[in-house]
Amino acid sequence: MSRRSRFLAAVIPLAVTLILPAAAASATPVRSGDAARQAQSRQPALPAPKPDAAGEKKAANSELRYSPDSRTTQVTVRQPGSSYVKVHFASVRLLPGDRVTVASPSGREVHTYYGDPTVRKQRGDSPFTVHGGTGFAAMSIDGDAAVVTLHSSAKRGNAAALTRQGFGARIDSYFRGFSQAEYTATNPRPFSVCGTDGRRDVTCYKESHPTEYARSRSVARQLLNGLGHCTAWRVGDTNTMLTNQHCMESEADLRGSEFQFDYDCATCGGRNPGAGTKVSGAQLLKLSPLSALDYALFSVNNFESIQQFGTLYLETREPTAGERIYIPGHGDVLPKRLSVVEDGGGNCVIRTPSSGVNTGYMCDTSGGNSGSPVLAGSSHKVIALHHLGGCPNWGTRISLVYKEISSLIDNEPGTPDSRVLSG
Repeated sequence: MSRRSRFLAAVIPLAVTLILPAAAASATPVRSGDAARQAQSRQPALPAPKPDAAGEKKAANSELRYSPDSRTTQVTVRQPGSSYVKVHFASVRLLPGDRVTVASPSGREVHTYYGDPTVRKQRGDSPFTVHGGTGFAAMSIDGDAAVVTLHSSAKRGNAAALTRQGFGARIDSYFRGFSQAEYTATNPRPFSVCGTDGRRDVTCYKESHPTEYARSRSVARQLLNGLGHCTAWRVGDTNTMLTNQHCMESEADLRGSEFQFDYDCATCGGRNPGAGTKVSGAQLLKLSPLSALDYALFSVNNFESIQQFGTLYLETREPTAGERIYIPGHGDVLPKRLSVVEDGGGNCVIRTPSSGVNTGYMCDTSGGNSGSPVLAGSSHKVIALHHLGGCPNWGTRISLVYKEISSLIDNEPGTPDSRVLSG
């Protein structure tokens, strides 16, 4: 077990998903100051958890070569029962205009690459992630199969020569997500569901709680290094997002993460989510470690594709006892749910306004909810960043986070300013 995993296993409750060894960052983001030196001794006393695991990496050895007889060659990467498949290419070398696609069998999701985007990104390339070494991973495909196809503009009579020169695509591994049964068997019973689980699909609240539903649209599911899930969300009018630092310790973690917006069930209780919109990480802007405020501020690529989902703004005041709150997030790697009521049917409320850097509540959460926004019902602004379970569950008071990131975000509704980061 890595030093990072041993540390997290000692201090984080079950809100944490899979923890991976930290890779050295290629660029050092700004880290918080005084809070990092003081906060650890002020954290609530919480049970030691076992990190949740959401998937696994599997070896592969498949090649797609040019053909003298066909304009396409194809291979299917399949692991029955998997919740997702994420294909890693050791190499992709194509002739101009040719492409490789990674798609669901139905064609609902299609990711396209005109070569290796880590060597030269080309117009029309889909987002991608990197995981150390050479090559890249395509964005994940929901479900248990990914169809990988090499599309050539013509039959290649010199296919054998092209193969000898290294043209084509080679798959050396893939990530696959656990089924719900595997997930349940692999991970312990959560300590952060406080009684009967009161969470419901966000779609269930579309009519009865339209503002809560609308705010939840800016919340995304994070797939961390192909193996674990957290929750992340847009903050402010510019290209900035927040999650927990224990979900993103380094630039390497960001480069290996994808973020899926609109992963919501189409009907209440239907277990019928759409494909949503997936983007990759761009720049890590600022970190505060788990021992302090436990946040990561970052930007994403293809920002324009997620602007349609809206954004969230931060409260600058402190939480107050008894005020109504709600939490959207992707606990248990499921489509997005809202935690609106406590056990017994009453509204979720702040129970402990301040304990060290945290605020406490009895809203239901679980593994995968790490990084979720806790919103104040009065303003529909974020009042805490969820990061610990234990009933009560705990979120870093967002007023403390705001003090450290205010110069990096646009926290006022309106036209984005000069802090917009392209992606």
